[in-house]
Amino acid sequence: MTEMNAIRAHRRGGPEQLVHEKAPRPRPGPGEILVAVRAASVTAGELGWDATWTDSLDGSGRDRTPTIPSHEFSGVVAERGDGVTGPREGDEVYGLIPFTRDGAAAEYATVPADVVAAKPASLSHDRAAAVPLAALTAWQALVDHAGVRPGRRVLVQGGAGGVGSFVVQIAAALGAEVVATVGPADLGFVTSLGAGTAVDYVHERFEDRTGPVDVVVDLVGGRTLDRSWDVLAPGGVLVGIAAPPDQREAARRGVRAVFFVVEPDRAALESISGLIEEGRLTPAIDRVLPLARAGAAYEALEREHRRGKIVLHVGD
Repeated sequence: MTEMNAIRAHRRGGPEQLVHEKAPRPRPGPGEILVAVRAASVTAGELGWDATWTDSLDGSGRDRTPTIPSHEFSGVVAERGDGVTGPREGDEVYGLIPFTRDGAAAEYATVPADVVAAKPASLSHDRAAAVPLAALTAWQALVDHAGVRPGRRVLVQGGAGGVGSFVVQIAAALGAEVVATVGPADLGFVTSLGAGTAVDYVHERFEDRTGPVDVVVDLVGGRTLDRSWDVLAPGGVLVGIAAPPDQREAARRGVRAVFFVVEPDRAALESISGLIEEGRLTPAIDRVLPLARAGAAYEALEREHRRGKIVLHVGD
C-alpha cells in the first residue's frame, strides 16, 4: 500500500482549507514507528500555529504544506524504523506527535518511538486519543511548572474544556483543593471531576468565591487572566495556557508567571496512564466525528461551546 486517506491543507488558513484526499503513506525513519491511526483529536487554535505550517515553532523554518493536522493519536504500531527496539509491531500505543511534523488526521502517521506510551487498556482508541495533548498540558502546568502538592489551592479558569477538564482532575488527584470557573451548564460537570468549588462566571465574580489561591491555571486569557492576579497568594504561580502572563506584573506582586508550549513526554504520559487505570482520570469527549468531517470538527472548535475534546474516528 503506497497511499492512504488523509486530511491535508495545501495553503495556510482555517478549516476551509482542509481537504479529505489520498496522500502518500509515510515510511518510518531511524528511531521512528509507523502507526496505523485509529483515532485522532483536534485542538483549538492549531490551524493558527506557525508549527502547523513550517518545521519550526516560530515559523522561521521551511514551509511544510501540504500539511496534516491533529497531533494527538491512538493506534497500532504497523512498522518500526531502524534502531527501534520498542514498542513492537501490533502494540496499541498513544501519544503526542511533535508539532513541527505531520499530524495524525490520516490512516497512518510516523512518530518518534521514544514519545509514545502503551494505550491504557481500559480506554477505547477514541477515548485514548482525547488524552495526550490535553493531559500533558495539564500535567506539565501543575507538576513541572507549578509544583502542586497536597493541600495547595488551585484555581482553574475554564475548567470544562478539553484541557481544563484534565487540569481539574489531575489537580484533585495530586491532593489539591480545586476551584474551577465554568458556565452555568457545567457546574455539576466540574464538580464531578473533582472541583470542590465551581464558580458560574456568568453570574458570579470568581474573586468573591475563591479566597487566596496558590496556583492559577488560566485557559481563558484576556480580562480573566488580568483579574487572576488579585486572588493569587504571595509566592504563588500563575500558569497561562491561553496567553502569556505579564512578567513585570508577576515581579511587582511577588509571584511567578509561566507560559509554556506542551512537549511530548513518555514518562509523564505513563504517569497519566496510571491515573486513568486507577480510575482517577477520565477523558471528557464532546463528540466523535469521522475523519472525513475534520473540517466540521475544527469549525466547532472556533464557534461552539464544548465540554471536553472533539475526536476524529479514523479506523477500526
